[in-house]
Amino acid sequence: MKKHQTIILDDEEQSILEAFESNEFESVLTDDRKTELMAIAQASIKKDKRINIRIAQRDLDAIQRKAMQEGMPYQTLIASILHKYASGSLTEQRT
Repeated sequence: MKKHQTIILDDEEQSILEAFESNEFESVLTDDRKTELMAIAQASIKKDKRINIRIAQRDLDAIQRKAMQEGMPYQTLIASILHKYASGSLTEQRT
């Protein structure tokens, strides 16, 4: 069982939290910017290319097991891994 940690906020952080909780913040997102961001998001998830690769059966089995543990199709997991690597958020771990 995890113990809950008490978070101690300084005066500025507490002031910001109170302002947020009392709805004092107002979004500055314009309709044009929202439309632009939605188009960017749609383009980033568009899957418009198909590839075929050959991999070892044991690697495919391992990927399928991991995908099952994550509750997703294995092809989605592979696409996610490739996207993370291509965008630089997945890098080789050096020992």
